[in-house]
Amino acid sequence: MSPRFRPALAVGGLLGLALLSGSSSFGLVNLVHEFRASVASKDAASADITASVSPADPAKDKKAVTGLPLPRFVTLKADKVNVRRGPSSDHPVAFVFQRKGMPVEITAEFENWRKIRDSDGAEGWILQSMLSGRRNAYVAGWDGNVKPIDLHTAPKSQSGITARLSPGVLATISTCDGTWCDVTAGDYEGYAEQSRLWGVYPGEVVD
Repeated sequence: MSPRFRPALAVGGLLGLALLSGSSSFGLVNLVHEFRASVASKDAASADITASVSPADPAKDKKAVTGLPLPRFVTLKADKVNVRRGPSSDHPVAFVFQRKGMPVEITAEFENWRKIRDSDGAEGWILQSMLSGRRNAYVAGWDGNVKPIDLHTAPKSQSGITARLSPGVLATISTCDGTWCDVTAGDYEGYAEQSRLWGVYPGEVVD
């Protein structure tokens, strides 16, 4: 879940990255997960990470203007990005993202505006200039699964483990082969199961 808080109430939190030590035990390192301010009426306390497996409904989405596939994942370019209720600056701000590099999913395009949704399923419109093609992903907690995922030394489950990533940790994607992704989280790099990442589609190849 991507936590959300109202402007009048600042909420902080820590996400854990458990690191493999020289022995068989694991040490714990906390990663700070920055949150975004929101003026939406949605109560995110009960929101879950939403899967992105099926394409967006073309009957509801505007025609793509770039010719690029819809939906597709991108990331935020800035530390503060306004998300509006419609594709123009005349529309009110629905909420504000406050973390550079967050993955979001583009579901529609209109001129220089992009309709996006986040890992909570919240939607709105962002200027194209505020988005980057760089790929990042959250460690997803599908269906309430709060177990950490192993970061492997090779793209196979029998390989060694360099770290364990808790749900909600943000990782940078280098490549994905459809089953495994080569990712970096903090100072640690390894291979994570693609099905546990929000920011890349199941079976998608990223190179």
